[in-house]
Amino acid sequence: MVGLTSSPQDRAQDRAGALLSIDLAALTENWRILKARCTARDTGAVVKADGYGTGAVQAAIALKGAGCTTFYVAHLDEGIAVRGAVGAGPRVVVMHGPNRGTEGDFAAHKLVPVLNTPAQIAGWRKFAEASDILSESLVHVDTGMNRLGLTRKEFDAHIADGGFNGLHPLALMSHLACSEMNHPLNQAQRAAFAEMLSIFKSQFPDAKASFTNSSGIFLGPAYHYDYARPGVALYGVNPTPDAPNPMLPVVRLFAKIIQVRRVDRAATVGYGATAAVPEGAKLATVSIGYADGIPRAWGAGGYGFVDGIRCPVKGRVSMDLVIFDVSSVPDSGLHQGALMEIIGSNASVDDVATASGTIGYEILTSLGARYHRHYLPAPAAKKP
Repeated sequence: MVGLTSSPQDRAQDRAGALLSIDLAALTENWRILKARCTARDTGAVVKADGYGTGAVQAAIALKGAGCTTFYVAHLDEGIAVRGAVGAGPRVVVMHGPNRGTEGDFAAHKLVPVLNTPAQIAGWRKFAEASDILSESLVHVDTGMNRLGLTRKEFDAHIADGGFNGLHPLALMSHLACSEMNHPLNQAQRAAFAEMLSIFKSQFPDAKASFTNSSGIFLGPAYHYDYARPGVALYGVNPTPDAPNPMLPVVRLFAKIIQVRRVDRAATVGYGATAAVPEGAKLATVSIGYADGIPRAWGAGGYGFVDGIRCPVKGRVSMDLVIFDVSSVPDSGLHQGALMEIIGSNASVDDVATASGTIGYEILTSLGARYHRHYLPAPAAKKP
């Protein structure tokens, strides 16, 4: 009858093949680190993509407790969920703006739209006039990324023909393309943004500016403006790749060993027979795979740790399983249910990304739904 008297939390952990720990205290401290470095009047938090894989609701509640008052998401439904988590007070900004016919949903949930296109601007203005409301919005201009936002030609046309009339803009917004590196486009974008902001403020003197993301904060005060939008750095990814990481780690990921075997004779490992091992090699098969967000490419150079001992991946990552060479690990540390560290004190999110040929954003936002998730609490919110 072992386990029947254990807590539901313990039993859920026993059932899971891998364990994901999310440190909300580290998350909130990262926000404080960024806020202290930033001269913006408001340092918000981007919690899109389910809080970069950590849980948007849990992240937003913790960050609100730390003092954050502005949250950024990508989609309308994300905004509705975050609004439900943080209550009526904070701003919740939806960066993809309103799809046609959803303007009423924005108003009903007190969500601030980013207006990216002439069609979104016209739709929001028409809704505001028909509803007799004056609701905040951000107007997005493109300054060199060629992704979302008004082109300079579209911006100038709106200025010339009154296309912004009827709006109540909180801020003019743009987005840096190369903020994590010393790139000439950073200065070019800042100059373009400064020029458009000056023109925009001639029509809307009270409008503020939102320009910087996580890495942009480290470019210096000239990039900070009024509303900063840090994202991935909050979750522990290095915003300054060419320098030591100033952020605290937020996630730790461990997968359980299912089986350990000695190879009877020299052989290949896994699908496609892409890796070879000698006779006597000791292999551990671990309960994690690309269905859990571990990139298939990680098999080429990935590694885990058992009791601090580095164990290289052998063969391809499959859907539910990864094989590691644990020949260097004493048998006492290897048994069914023993933990293989994937992300933790020995391997950061950025390390896993590098070994996979990708970036930390992709690793975090791919964190799977099959993990047993454990949240380390943030400090209690201070009373005003």
